[in-house]
Amino acid sequence: MYTFDWLAKQADIRPHKTALVDAATGRRTTYSQFHQRAGRFAEFVRDEWKLTPGDRVALLAHNSSDYFEILWGCAKAEVILVCLNWRLAVPELEFIFHDATPSALIYDPAFAEAAQTIAQRLGIDKVITLADQAAPGEVTYEDALASSSGQPVVMRPRGLDEPWHLLYTAGTTGRSKGVLQTFGMVLFNALNIGLPVDLTSEDVTLNLLPCFHTGGLNLLTNPTFHVGGTAIVQKTFDPAETLRILSEEATAFFGVASVYLFLSQHPDFDQTEFRHMRSWSAGGAPIPTSLLQRYLDRGIEIQYGFGMTETGPTVFLIEKDYPRSKIGSVGKPQMHVDVRIVDRAGQDLPPGERGELLIKGPGVTPGYWRLPEVTAQSIEDGWLHSGDVAVRDEDGYFYIVDRWKDMFISGGENVYPAEVENVLYQLPQVAEAAVIGVPDERWGEVGRAIIVLKPGQSITGVEIIAHCQAHIGRYKVPKSVVFVDKLPRNPAGKVVKGELRERFSS
Repeated sequence: MYTFDWLAKQADIRPHKTALVDAATGRRTTYSQFHQRAGRFAEFVRDEWKLTPGDRVALLAHNSSDYFEILWGCAKAEVILVCLNWRLAVPELEFIFHDATPSALIYDPAFAEAAQTIAQRLGIDKVITLADQAAPGEVTYEDALASSSGQPVVMRPRGLDEPWHLLYTAGTTGRSKGVLQTFGMVLFNALNIGLPVDLTSEDVTLNLLPCFHTGGLNLLTNPTFHVGGTAIVQKTFDPAETLRILSEEATAFFGVASVYLFLSQHPDFDQTEFRHMRSWSAGGAPIPTSLLQRYLDRGIEIQYGFGMTETGPTVFLIEKDYPRSKIGSVGKPQMHVDVRIVDRAGQDLPPGERGELLIKGPGVTPGYWRLPEVTAQSIEDGWLHSGDVAVRDEDGYFYIVDRWKDMFISGGENVYPAEVENVLYQLPQVAEAAVIGVPDERWGEVGRAIIVLKPGQSITGVEIIAHCQAHIGRYKVPKSVVFVDKLPRNPAGKVVKGELRERFSS
């Protein structure tokens, strides 16, 4: 099986329809222009850079309409785009360069110093800047496009297992791994997320998740191109600007827990009217039930789901009619995916019992870049080991309980930090909360709560522990509390528990 050039198709069907809106610059790009500009970039890659199919091009940039032109241009040129995390330090980026071995580098002027340092150290002489002016030996993106003939470039039909881009995991438990992203993964994700949110050509979606993350590319931007809608791309997350766009233009939005949290804490949230919004969805990390209720009180039902970089990403998304009755559930597996919940011996578990979530389907990555042993450990007989603890109820609805590695055992009992964190979020003084297991001579491990308070609020550790004692079993109650200014988060909005364990386990 194979997939076609979506841009060429949309440019033929709806050439004058706005495909992209760059929120930072205000630039609006039609499908005809999008197709042409991506084709110009592909021609430059092929004819000026002389890159051949399978070569890699690295991109270090904030979100922009250019980012998607480059992504689709790489598809047309049959090269693999390496989407770089601009939050990484130069040594971390250099590790990715040594791993992915890109032949060329494109960079945003905001990251000029890091990009030029890496290019010089590694001898990369094919460099494009997204700035208006280029340094010696470089070329601007607009000049590169202008140098191309402008003749239409249509991507040949691509096999579903062919790689399109590389996304590197956050690396919270060691070195980053390059997760292969295929044309099939992008196609089936467009179906797995587009169907449950009823995405159509009439929709205007907003993307603020970073494009070096699967959410930034595929929730909901690429699916928007699949149906011929309009995608607004926000450079970075700014709560005030996000609220404005959601109130004035957008009809559908996908966010992560931290985004929904910060939006709800903005002083304009309660007064903002979301006149056009018809679809709200979320994933990336568990959303506390108290936060979901905050949105329900405003009449906003968030379709919460679950996915991974390795799954394209969509695996689950709860139906529109169920956020209230199944609060906290990620719903059921979407159309083109299958799942299992198994114990440590790999045996399937019945409803009500917790185990590891396994995932299978055409949206699952074929593996990790140049890591065959890790791939073999993670994917067995087509089943991806998610590393997440899940449970399903008698109605077949799934709940992601916690990360398998974040669970700790206290006095012989399993403690799932996400369950405790839900209780901590009930406290009105708490802005953010995380729970880790720390060594204890008597119980083996006990919980420690790391708390960020809302501005102007105060509460003691004793009061927090007393609140927990009133709402959960004694073995789950944190035995200590630490107050911090903020929690470390990765690009998906997930709290980096490994960093917290390093800092606060002793």
